[in-house]
Amino acid sequence: MKRRSFIQLAGLGGASTLAGATPRPVPAPPPMKITRVRFYLNPVSNNLFNQSSHIVTIETDQGITGVGEGGSKDTVVQCGAMLIGEDPARIDHLWQMMFRGYFYPAGREKLDALGALDLALWDIKGKALGVPVYELLGGLSRDHLECYSTGFPYEGTLKDQAHACLAAGFRAFRYATAIPPEGQPFNSHQIVDKTYEECAEIREGVGKDGDWAIDFHTRFDFPDAVRLCTLIEPLAPYFTEDLIRSENPGVYRQLREHVKVPIAVGEQFGSKWDINELVEQQLIDYARVTLPNVGGITEYMKIQALCETHYVGLIPHLTGPVSEAALVHACAVFSGPVLMEMSRSGHANAPHLPESYDFRNGKMWPNRRPGLGVTLDTKPLQLAAEITERSRPVPLFERPDGSITNW
Repeated sequence: MKRRSFIQLAGLGGASTLAGATPRPVPAPPPMKITRVRFYLNPVSNNLFNQSSHIVTIETDQGITGVGEGGSKDTVVQCGAMLIGEDPARIDHLWQMMFRGYFYPAGREKLDALGALDLALWDIKGKALGVPVYELLGGLSRDHLECYSTGFPYEGTLKDQAHACLAAGFRAFRYATAIPPEGQPFNSHQIVDKTYEECAEIREGVGKDGDWAIDFHTRFDFPDAVRLCTLIEPLAPYFTEDLIRSENPGVYRQLREHVKVPIAVGEQFGSKWDINELVEQQLIDYARVTLPNVGGITEYMKIQALCETHYVGLIPHLTGPVSEAALVHACAVFSGPVLMEMSRSGHANAPHLPESYDFRNGKMWPNRRPGLGVTLDTKPLQLAAEITERSRPVPLFERPDGSITNW
């Protein structure tokens, strides 16, 4: 079946450029106001308050509800209270308001909550227009998104596990470094040697033409990180992740001089200001920043533009199923290389989401469902906060054109 354009599928404006077509007016979303924000505790979420899979919803006076994921109760309440009464269609304006609204720039924990709300705002806009979010971001650049598996389930040797992962359709098998026996100290020199042996087994398992990757998990100090990179270089990893601790991104200037394997960094980062120098100075090959951690789709698209400009690919970190669904929309419109992380065999443990992302044969597939394409059932969740009253304790100044600047 021949593909049809978004114009043909959605019946939106631009049809007048087609021979014999009747022009149609571009439908505007109905005027809306945000009336309520809710925060639900997800019983299957981890306990990392800066990387949760708790659920947020934003309700409007037009009956359209957006679904997001992430944050903690306190941070969502603070950000969500600024949204009451606002127009949900002005997403970047609302992002700036939440980011600047308490004067001090949002830290990474608050960005996770801001990002959850941002996902819900994009979900509302897509639903209001009856289109998938990726259509609002420029349309698809690819048919599907390739994935690698973290913790692929398989009983057998590491070689067998890596082989089975690729046989299931994944692009790459991802491994973390060796760890000491329970109760034993982390002797990094010995761990480097053991990790190299296991990586050699993985390379044998994926074969000459298969791909594999390794997460250093910020466990090593500088010299051992360099030594491990040097040892595994002949094994041609697709990427090496988080070589050392992330507090000082500038250290990758020195690391880049010593290693030749591809570097992926950013899982622990927030907004574009955490990663912009690494991208702009081409100190990394892949950005691991993800949703909702960076502050949602609004901020992620700006990071993508930086990456495209400097030939850096995207390998976003796995968070939760709503965020994975959102990443499909954001990454599917990126023209550079993308590889998505998928936990184990790829199927979400999410009884509250009858529909989330579409995963099969080791790949993520865009779909035509409006918004983010997720369906929420709140029955398995616990309502922990409900915000209906507006709160903005710090005033914000507006420039003459209405854009926001700091107080």
